[in-house]
Amino acid sequence: MVHGKNSTMESAVLALAERQPLLRARDLTAQALPTVVLSRLVAAGKLERVARGVYSLPGRPISEHRSLAEVALRAPRGVVCLLSALRVHGIGTQAPFEVWLAIPPHTPTPRLDQPALRVVRMSGPALTEGVEPIDIDGVRVPVFNANKTVADCFKYRNKIGMDVALEALRDGWAQRKLTIDALWHHAAVNRVANVMRPYLESVTV
Repeated sequence: MVHGKNSTMESAVLALAERQPLLRARDLTAQALPTVVLSRLVAAGKLERVARGVYSLPGRPISEHRSLAEVALRAPRGVVCLLSALRVHGIGTQAPFEVWLAIPPHTPTPRLDQPALRVVRMSGPALTEGVEPIDIDGVRVPVFNANKTVADCFKYRNKIGMDVALEALRDGWAQRKLTIDALWHHAAVNRVANVMRPYLESVTV
């Protein structure tokens, strides 16, 4: 009888994994399912552990941005920013191997085995404005929009390089993913309007 109950629990967890490509223990708790089932399913090869505390069905197609979803699960106060956000928006040629994440000051840096993280501290409107969550593998991932990301590239030009900021501005403008009003707004929020002015004038002429 116990075996029958176990298999029912396992089936329920696997059904949940079908609906949620990235599964955590708390997702089971929310459905009143015992979390011990996760380790049983991993041992049986029916689930795989893709990150600490994160599970997925074996062989499931991995989205290009899966690492962002894994980070969002582990660092719920973070916002995907800079090079990682450019990649999400398809702007420029950067292909970062690390996930760039903005987090509030004094928040401990998330400790992840994988993926590698590059943390940037932001506060106030710089952290809260321009956030547009996207869905990646069933996970709601906060990402800065294209205009905010380009303004951030100028603010953090010493970290990523002025060439990257200029490429992001030119490519984003060429693809019509940016607007002059939104760029000015985020430049003001970031206090980089004077830095950006000559470059904005050159691309929008």
